[in-house]
Amino acid sequence: MMNNISRKMVLRWVKWFLPLYLFTFLPLASYAITKAQADSAYVRENYQQAIADYEALLKQGVSADLYYNLGNAYYRTDNITKAVLNYERALLLSPGDDDIRFNLQMARSKTIDKITPESEMFFVTWYHSLVNLMSVDAWARLALIALAIAIVLALAYLFSERMWLRKVGFFGALFLLLVFLSSNLFAFQQKHKLTHRTGAIIISPSATIKSTPSKNGTDLFILHESTKVTVTDNSMKGWNEIRVDDGKEGWVETKHLEII
Repeated sequence: MMNNISRKMVLRWVKWFLPLYLFTFLPLASYAITKAQADSAYVRENYQQAIADYEALLKQGVSADLYYNLGNAYYRTDNITKAVLNYERALLLSPGDDDIRFNLQMARSKTIDKITPESEMFFVTWYHSLVNLMSVDAWARLALIALAIAIVLALAYLFSERMWLRKVGFFGALFLLLVFLSSNLFAFQQKHKLTHRTGAIIISPSATIKSTPSKNGTDLFILHESTKVTVTDNSMKGWNEIRVDDGKEGWVETKHLEII
């Protein structure tokens, strides 16, 4: 008797709720955007559709490839500000990608403000280039590989009876241990850049940089759209203290910025 009642309840649930489920969720699945569709829209030069598709995909999960393609689509529509913004976001996720860096430089060449970065010691430039050689995930993988090989070489040093193999094991393990530590340091720095984003792009046609976080502050200089700045202080409501690559500093209203 109880089995018959349970069976009737299940059949009743299926009768009423299954059609509702199919009506609600199957249309969503059929309209789900794929990267192939977005790429196809871009190839057909339907750039506005490609932009909409890439932005929808980014809401599902970010990737350097999607930001890069979105930047390309914006570039094709002459929206240089959005192109620069998305190239910068792609470069954060994949700092060693030469294509992203090249397209970013192309977009920057069309901006109004031509910023000459402050000079720095050659070894600082070299170190930054080294850190940006790979992404955080790539550095982490290299660290794990180096550690695994270092362990094997350490075992060869400890248990091998051949002198040459012991030397290879000892010095190889030391070298790979250094690679392991360096890779972890570089991965940490890349991760810190991703989680504590201070880079921003001017998104207004022009923004007046003030000496104080107030509209009554002294005008210092003007920046135009697409210019990259670094946010050094965001503690004031409605205002950010920023620093330009050429060393100039000041305050700008938050509405003129978008964080990378």
